[in-house]
Amino acid sequence: MADQLTIRRAIHGDEAALRALWVQYAPRIDAVVRRLVGDPDQAADVAQEVWIQIFRALPSYRGDSQFATWAHRIAVNRTLNALRSLRRIGKSEMEIEEDTASVEHEGDRSLLAQTIDEAVQKLSPGARAVFVLHDVEGYTHEEIAVELGITSGGSKSQLFKARAKLRTLLKHLVDVPISQESSHVAYRS
Repeated sequence: MADQLTIRRAIHGDEAALRALWVQYAPRIDAVVRRLVGDPDQAADVAQEVWIQIFRALPSYRGDSQFATWAHRIAVNRTLNALRSLRRIGKSEMEIEEDTASVEHEGDRSLLAQTIDEAVQKLSPGARAVFVLHDVEGYTHEEIAVELGITSGGSKSQLFKARAKLRTLLKHLVDVPISQESSHVAYRS
């Protein structure tokens, strides 16, 4: 109920209400933009445009869905449009560098998350978009196909490629070498 009141106030131009919506929803919206765009500087520019679009479209919000869902949809659509204008998604395959740094197995979650994010950023734009939309955001292949203007088979193919590249890039995180001594057990009779 408080959310609906804030939204109504924001529709009527209340700057405090607009700021309240931004404070509440910016972390998730901005994270989606960063994951889809990859480049932090471009992501910041796109996120700013996403919020401008959300605030411009606010009078059209009817309340049929939760505000977070509505704003998320705008963020994904606006980000994909921005990516299309910067480059053609899926048309250019970028070579993945195999010089990823090794991560210490000390349980530092932020370092692990950073390493995974860096690996995701090394995916081609099309593979990254499909991976983020499917595996992170929970879109179906059919929804992704509509959003990206590809077939659902193309979405599945891009996801397969993205996961394969991520397995290669993140292999060092899961393949812990077993020492020779512990792998051979001597049996005595």
